[in-house]
Amino acid sequence: MQNTAKMIVLVREYDETSDKRAVEELERQCEVGSGGKMSLTTDHMGDPVCRVRHTPLYTMLVAELRDTKEIVGVIRGSLKTVTRGKKLLNDCPDYVKVAYILGLRVSHAHRRLGIGMKLVEELEEWCKQNGAEYAYMATDYSNTASINLFTLKCAYDKFRTPTVLVHPVHAHYKSLGSGVKILKLNTKLAESIYGGIFTNYEFFPKDIGVLLSNKLNLGTFMAVPYLSEWGQLEGQGHPYLPPSFAILSIWNTKEVFKLQVKGVSPLIYACCAGSRVIDTWLPILKIPSVPNVFKPFGVYFLYGLYMNGKGGAELLKSLCAFAHNMGRDDTGCGAVVAEVGQCDPARVGVPHWKSFSWAEDIWCMKKLITSENQDEGSSVTDWIKSRPSTSIIFVDPRDF
Repeated sequence: MQNTAKMIVLVREYDETSDKRAVEELERQCEVGSGGKMSLTTDHMGDPVCRVRHTPLYTMLVAELRDTKEIVGVIRGSLKTVTRGKKLLNDCPDYVKVAYILGLRVSHAHRRLGIGMKLVEELEEWCKQNGAEYAYMATDYSNTASINLFTLKCAYDKFRTPTVLVHPVHAHYKSLGSGVKILKLNTKLAESIYGGIFTNYEFFPKDIGVLLSNKLNLGTFMAVPYLSEWGQLEGQGHPYLPPSFAILSIWNTKEVFKLQVKGVSPLIYACCAGSRVIDTWLPILKIPSVPNVFKPFGVYFLYGLYMNGKGGAELLKSLCAFAHNMGRDDTGCGAVVAEVGQCDPARVGVPHWKSFSWAEDIWCMKKLITSENQDEGSSVTDWIKSRPSTSIIFVDPRDF
């Protein structure tokens, strides 16, 4: 069957002028669920490439039937340089060029013909030509079809399993906690702090300054004890951090795509609707009502989450509450989402609803090429076979 697919299908680069409408229609027909929880439904900006456009190098490929010119498949890929830990001989970050694969769709009528595999292979070739040493993808643990395609047919290995934590945005404000001061950091200061914290962890992007300067980034915020005296030391390039603090950045994904909750029972639907009615009638009770997540909605993605010192978890909770309140004031924001390593200490400081969250976001990885100039000080020779150096993973919002 795979040979048949190769005979009738042409994989080529996406052409916005002629392919946009067909790709949008294909994606509407191929909504991706996640175990009855959240599913990607629409491209808010009307641009099929927008999910990868914010990365340093990207592409989008389509699968087209040779005879009818019908587009029956699509895939996206982006390249960036990230850390995979620190070097053995010094504390310098160990950088590697990686490709991120996302948005694989094949029309229902043309599945099991090898089209998905052909799209992956063509994208991998583009990645190798552009110097990517590894390629990785992410999917919910319940997406068996995607996991099988990548692991059984495309030779990817299961690599990391971070946790996605989701908290709906309520109609009322959340308390920030007593004795907490929240500061908004400028981009330069935020870049310096993140560089000092995350460069020894996995997947920290080398272009962090570009990420923090992006228009979708709503800011980087730090929570400190109210009486804490904190500031940048005069004459030094790196900021002095207080003994206790928490930090995170907020990415406005609702300007890129929207999500929708599907697969719930009529009883749950009625309970969610009822909570909103009661919250509207009796706001003084501050019932944790569920927004109308059964229609397309946007989310704020929290990234760069880190806490340190005594009371760090409470400080991080205050930051998450602050982000929730920003979402509450932003029409169309239905949830606040964070993704962290399963054993990341910051996890205890992120409020979330278990019914909307999922425990395992499966990351699969494949080695594409072997670097001819392997740094002798590199921490690993094959990242896939190495154990994670720490429990902390930097999750880039551009990959969500």
